[in-house]
Amino acid sequence: MISPRIEIDLAAIEHNARSLVTRLAKRGIGVTGVTKATLGSPEIAKAMLRGGVTRIGDSRIENLEALRDGGIRVPLMLLRAPAPDWADRAVASASITLLSDAAVVEALSVAAGRRALTHGVILMVELGDLREGVMVADVLDAARSISRTRHVTLAGLGTNLACRSGVIPGSDQMQELSALATAISAKFGVPAPLVTGGNSSNLGWALGRAPVGNVNDLRLGEAILLGIDPLTREPIEGLRTDAFCLVAPVIESLDKPSAPWGLRGQGAFGSAPAARERGTIIQTIVALGRQDVDAAGLTPPVGMRVLAASSDHLVMETPGRLVAGAEVRFGLDYSALMRAMTSPFVVERLVTTPAPVPA
Repeated sequence: MISPRIEIDLAAIEHNARSLVTRLAKRGIGVTGVTKATLGSPEIAKAMLRGGVTRIGDSRIENLEALRDGGIRVPLMLLRAPAPDWADRAVASASITLLSDAAVVEALSVAAGRRALTHGVILMVELGDLREGVMVADVLDAARSISRTRHVTLAGLGTNLACRSGVIPGSDQMQELSALATAISAKFGVPAPLVTGGNSSNLGWALGRAPVGNVNDLRLGEAILLGIDPLTREPIEGLRTDAFCLVAPVIESLDKPSAPWGLRGQGAFGSAPAARERGTIIQTIVALGRQDVDAAGLTPPVGMRVLAASSDHLVMETPGRLVAGAEVRFGLDYSALMRAMTSPFVVERLVTTPAPVPA
């Protein structure tokens, strides 16, 4: 049986990492390569490192452990604060943790003390997107508390924008973060704080002409992996957008009416959208479903269209009938990539494809 697979071009990932590292270095900004969309793939992390990223970051401890087991020896950054019960595994796998809660700091302190380690802490600051971080007015008090806690060290400040509310990172937020970094450096003796300004959504600001202040790190996943700007979903100049391709087999392709008939209730995932009667179409089913991928994030081949997805069927309209077993190749956005890499039913295959010829 042919399983759905995701083809991964490590050369494209390395190219994107190197291009962004080179451009950002001119602005005094380093890059943390983020692997969370790829389930902490050591091979993808190695491609990012060959491209020059400084460290690897991931939001899940299990992924960091997989990276360590896969031979990754550079510093690892835990991007999501652990629950206190996970503190021991956090300090065992990560060098630095992004957090904002005092109870998590204390748990990491105890866990690091048991291992005779000093664990780095990046204090996250809320600058408007309302996902995570202490309020600006509370930064100095929180930093003071961390600086007085044994077995942890205040390594710097960070923020996150655009993920929850779509707030666009810009000069105002980065200047505020920079000013706070200057303050904690002076007050608490942090000689060279790591100031991690955000994610791939920061690239418009970072590659522009505004002063970068003290921001010296960005956490980049989507831009390296897919070569696109998350704020616009448009390709970033000079980056490759072909690092990932989802391939799945056809299991049915028949002439069918374009609209359902009979009394209708809710479908498996709620109310189904109304279908316009367009006569007979060729309806093709591909062996993919919501357990495997976010169907809304797929880009099918030219001339084909995704109509619907159930848990294990992707229903498409195709210009002609396809033979069962024929493969259909899809592009993916970040949501689709993350779901496909997480699915146990989608296998991974490393490939090498030639770089596209510039227009």
